[in-house]
Amino acid sequence: MKKLKLTGLFFLISFVAFAQSDLTTENVILITFDGFRWEELFTGADPELIENKKYVEDIESLKSTFWKDDALERREILMPFFWNTIAKEGQIYGNRKYKNFVNIKNKQWFSYPGYNEILSGFSDDDRIHSNDKIENPNKTVLEFINNQEAYKGEVAAFGSWDVFPYIINEERSGIPVNAGFESATGNDLTDTEKLLNKLQAEVPSPWSSVRLDAFTHNYALEYLQKHQPKMLFISYGETDDFAHEGKYDAYLYSAHRTDQFIKELWNWTQSQEQYRGKTTFIITTDHGRGAIDKWKDHGIEVKGAGSIWIAVMGPDSEALGEVKSKGQLYQNQVANTVATLLGLDYTNEKEVGKSISSAIKKMEE
Repeated sequence: MKKLKLTGLFFLISFVAFAQSDLTTENVILITFDGFRWEELFTGADPELIENKKYVEDIESLKSTFWKDDALERREILMPFFWNTIAKEGQIYGNRKYKNFVNIKNKQWFSYPGYNEILSGFSDDDRIHSNDKIENPNKTVLEFINNQEAYKGEVAAFGSWDVFPYIINEERSGIPVNAGFESATGNDLTDTEKLLNKLQAEVPSPWSSVRLDAFTHNYALEYLQKHQPKMLFISYGETDDFAHEGKYDAYLYSAHRTDQFIKELWNWTQSQEQYRGKTTFIITTDHGRGAIDKWKDHGIEVKGAGSIWIAVMGPDSEALGEVKSKGQLYQNQVANTVATLLGLDYTNEKEVGKSISSAIKKMEE
C-alpha cells in the first residue's frame, strides 16, 4: 500500500513538473490600474458622466477626444491597445453584460486590502483593513518568486502610491521597490534615470502620497531595459486619485495614457530576445467604483466597488479576446496565475486562489 502511494505521488510530481516545464513563459509583467472601473474598460466614456459639468471642465473638448455613440467604438478610442491588441491576442475578463464576473474576495473594497489580495492570493480582513503604512504580515507572490533560486534578484516593483514598500514589505522580502516619490538609486544611473530624478524633484504632484504615473512608468521602463528582470510589478495610480477628486476628464485622459504606457512596455519586450514570445502580461485593478454620482467612491458600502476585471496576454494564453461566456473569477486568483506561468507551485500560510485555468493552455488540456 505504501509503495502504491509513493508511486502515485511520484507520478503526480512528475506530471506537474512536466506540465510546468512545457510552458513557454519565462517572464511575467503584472500591471495594475488603481481604481479603474470595468464600465470604462468595456464601454468607454460613460454617457452619464462625460456631459456632467460637475465632473468635466470642458465637455466639448472631452467629447471630441473620447465620444462615439457606439460603445464599442468609444472603448477603442479610450483604450486602443486593449481593444486592438489584447482583445485580439489575449483575454479580457469582467464584462458583466455577458455575466462574465470578476470580483473581490476581501470585505474592504479599497486599495491596501486589494493589493494584498492580488499579490498574496488571499484576503486578510482581520489584519489588512486600512491604507495605513504597516508592513504587510503576509508574504506576496513576489516575495515567494524572489525566494526561488532561479528567480533570486530577478524581481522588482514600481508604484505611484507611496504605500507599496509596505504592501510588498520591501525590507523583509528583499525586493527593490520604487514607489511614491522615491528616486532611482545606485552608482550606475543612466542619463534617463538622472533626468527623471531631477524632474521628479521639480514637477509638483497634485497629491502628497501619489506621484504622476509618467514617473512610475519611465522609472520602470528604464529598470526593465537596464536589468531585464523576470518578474516585474507596476502599479499606476492616477485614475483613482483623479476619480476621488471628481475629475472625470482627467480620469479618462489618465486611463488612455496608461493604455499607451502598457503598449510601450509590450512593444519593447517583443523587440528583445529575452522577452519576445516568452513574456506574459497580466493586468487588473485593486477595486472598482460606484456608478453615476457614486463613481468617485469605493469601499464596501459602495455598490459596484467590488466589481473588477482582468486581462492576460502571453504565449501560454489562448487568444480568447473579450470573454463573453458566463463565468466567475476572483481577485485572489492573480497571484497563483503569475506563479503557475513561471512554472512554480505557489503556496502561502493561507489557502490561495486557484490559477485562472482558461489563461493557461496547459491547464485546460
